[in-house]
Amino acid sequence: MRIFFLTLVFTASLSSAQIFTKQDTLKGSNTEFRNFWDVKKYELSVEPHFENKSISGTNKIIFEITRDVLNPVFQIDLQQPMKVDLLKAEFPTVDGYHRDGDFIFVSSKQNFKKGQQFSIDISFSGNPTIAKNAPWDGGWVFTKDENGNPWISVAQEGIGASVWLPTKDLWSDEPDNGILMKIITPKDLVGVGNGRLISTTEENGKKIFTWEVKNPINDYSIIPNVGKYVNFKETYDGEKGKLDLDYWVLDYNLEKAKKQFSQVKPMMKAFEYWFGPYPFYEDSYKLVESPYLGMEHQSSVAYGNHFKNGYLGRDVSGTGVGLNWDFIIIHESGHEWFANNITAKDKADMWIHEGFTSYSETLFTENFMDKKSAEKYVQGIRHNIRNDQTIIGKYGVGKSGSGDMYYKGANMIHTIRQVINDDEKFRQILRGLNKDFYHQTVTTQQVENYISQKSGIDFSTVFNQYLRTTKIPVLEYSQKGKVLKFRYTNVVENFRLPLRIDGNQTISPTATWQSIKLKSKNPVSFDGNYYIEYQRN
Repeated sequence: MRIFFLTLVFTASLSSAQIFTKQDTLKGSNTEFRNFWDVKKYELSVEPHFENKSISGTNKIIFEITRDVLNPVFQIDLQQPMKVDLLKAEFPTVDGYHRDGDFIFVSSKQNFKKGQQFSIDISFSGNPTIAKNAPWDGGWVFTKDENGNPWISVAQEGIGASVWLPTKDLWSDEPDNGILMKIITPKDLVGVGNGRLISTTEENGKKIFTWEVKNPINDYSIIPNVGKYVNFKETYDGEKGKLDLDYWVLDYNLEKAKKQFSQVKPMMKAFEYWFGPYPFYEDSYKLVESPYLGMEHQSSVAYGNHFKNGYLGRDVSGTGVGLNWDFIIIHESGHEWFANNITAKDKADMWIHEGFTSYSETLFTENFMDKKSAEKYVQGIRHNIRNDQTIIGKYGVGKSGSGDMYYKGANMIHTIRQVINDDEKFRQILRGLNKDFYHQTVTTQQVENYISQKSGIDFSTVFNQYLRTTKIPVLEYSQKGKVLKFRYTNVVENFRLPLRIDGNQTISPTATWQSIKLKSKNPVSFDGNYYIEYQRN
């Protein structure tokens, strides 16, 4: 989820010491039941039942064995109260399967060789978890639109796709060959999924909408939407050719959408400039009106900002700059590069999604407006930073870090940009990340090393400072005439962050007092683009 109120949610969840269980490890780790097989494709069908808020469907999990293994046990995730109606494996099993809480275990009677491919077919049904306040708490949404028509969707980034779909619910394993999803609806409604609509058929008085994703996709992005949707389209001449822009909105919002979604092309222009080509040309770009605020569902971005600029009409930066564009269109679309193209292997590294994408708001502003407005915006969002917990969460248990991953993460990246002091080099680093880690899952360390290597600057202590502590660097200084004394406090060991002063002079503070001679006796001026605090002695 991409919204600044999420800070409060994260803060509440991290406010007390936590004890992690075996269930947490099974959810958040590449366990012995997961680490020998790689998902290649999901072929699924889903039918939501509005009257009793239930769903039913099937999923064929097609996978490849990644190493030789003897009589393995497969873990498939399906959260209660959802149930398995039928499970059929393409290999002999011991008593079919057994269930332990939110997990299905399938014990094989046979051995496997690396490179073999098999499938497991599962029929499922039940009343899934209902979201109390989507998208933050996660779960299904069964509501009605303004005309009383059923409107159905699901928000599942935090809770996981296994809230309804039997799946290998692990960020580090995306189905390499995408998905095929059939959405079954009443005749008068429309089912909208990820990727491209490849067929619409009728059967037994119902409609079946078949959607195909050809690229790898994170599980939490697999979203069926059902409602009284209408569609309009346009194309964008992008870096890889013509990109289909596909929009699905409730019928009575068509004219509002045509006006508000005119921001998509400027957004795409800005992000292709900074990040490189849109990562999913084969699957198109899509905005889908949703019954909640928004989410970055790959090639099917959820939009619920009520066709207003800002964040529901407000500016998260408090500067007025953010009222010049639609927060949800810009932020959630930025995730197509950071979260959907480059995905963190572990939820503890979720800052890779949120820090870069929050900074995409600044980069869009720079292209759409000007650099001065962009700098005003990124400095303005600092008032949302709480420094309550570290940005990096707890590995192996599905635990992300503080909500500061959004705005503190963005300001860390902006600070790094100041040190590089070469916007073209900085842009090539961002584009390089999306090219060199194209459609991959990554770790924090990979991203840190990449930026340091490509910039030629060791940013390791900068990452340690902002990602692994809650401390904001303080520059203590004093000035007598032309002599400036300075040092860093509240920093990690050997912290290195050079600063520009007086417009063009650079200093390299450490934890030890230093002094330099200024060019004039005028009070020294500091660059506000660095996310540090200044304390005059």
